[in-house]
Amino acid sequence: MTREQIRVLVIDDSAFTRRTVKRMLEKSPLVEVVDWARDGEEALRKALELDLDLITLDLEMPRMDGFTFLRILMAQKPTPVIVISGNAGDQDVFKALDLGAVDFVAKPSPHATPELATIEQELIRKVHGIRQLRIDRVADRIAQMPTLAPRKATRAAHRVVAIGSSTGGPAALMQIFGALTEPPPCGFIVSQHMPEGFTLGFAERIDRMTHLRAREAQSGDIVEDGLVLIAPGGKHLEFEAKGGRVVARVVARDDADKYAPSVDRMFTSAAKHYGADLLGIVLTGMGDDGREGVQAVKRSGGNVIVESEETAVIFGMPQQAIRAGSVDAVIALDLIAPVIQKGFAEGGSSRGRSE
Repeated sequence: MTREQIRVLVIDDSAFTRRTVKRMLEKSPLVEVVDWARDGEEALRKALELDLDLITLDLEMPRMDGFTFLRILMAQKPTPVIVISGNAGDQDVFKALDLGAVDFVAKPSPHATPELATIEQELIRKVHGIRQLRIDRVADRIAQMPTLAPRKATRAAHRVVAIGSSTGGPAALMQIFGALTEPPPCGFIVSQHMPEGFTLGFAERIDRMTHLRAREAQSGDIVEDGLVLIAPGGKHLEFEAKGGRVVARVVARDDADKYAPSVDRMFTSAAKHYGADLLGIVLTGMGDDGREGVQAVKRSGGNVIVESEETAVIFGMPQQAIRAGSVDAVIALDLIAPVIQKGFAEGGSSRGRSE
């Protein structure tokens, strides 16, 4: 039986961009572009009328901006939305993710140019991944923000918390970090699949909107209590011993790399240097990044928890980690912050252990 096509609505005020996105998507036999819209009001009318699997969205539109569109769409007819953004590092992208967009693709230029075709492979991969996405989980996260604060605690069982995520990850990370009402006695390292130019703004957002300090990681950085180091987009975050201390090392991606930043590379490197002091966490995301890394964490004496299927927007990465047989617990997203703050050894749930 032929698999049903993914029905897409393309929204952009540029005719050139609409045609280019449509042409790219229709190269996939799994995708059908059923319609397009040039402004927010037309987009909303068609989104509510048509039977759609996915919408691609330009945030800057006449008559109704992308944020208003997202608010109304998610309230009336929750539908997966991928933002196609032309502003690297623009905080508007993260605002859109807060409002329910599930992912974004960065244009090589904010203007309508032939370079737009370079996003084809990434765009099609993310569109194909929509089949694994649970839009009801996106709607639930919007309804639950802000999350309830966890109980205060005086200690944590791990000095370093390493978190890997992909599609749906920015909102999940903001929920976890936002739920920490005071900085716990541990540091955080994060590999979120994100292109170059956006992780600096994401780190600034965490730093501004939570009780934690956050910045984009640089070589030589030291993991400190209450500090979040975000792997730079398109590069890898690893660690090395230098001058009697463990410091961060930012590594350029290779042409053969499937993911950059790579969760596997961060977990494996951190496990080598932090051992039993490390807690690895795998959140929502497509693919299998983190599967090898969680095994390295367990071999070194650390612990691993993954986000449960009940809350994950896409269960691909957590599921692959579970199948690796190296997961201590499967935990709903809203329980992860309390586990971090109380300490896995004291408050961790063993529900779903290595299923």
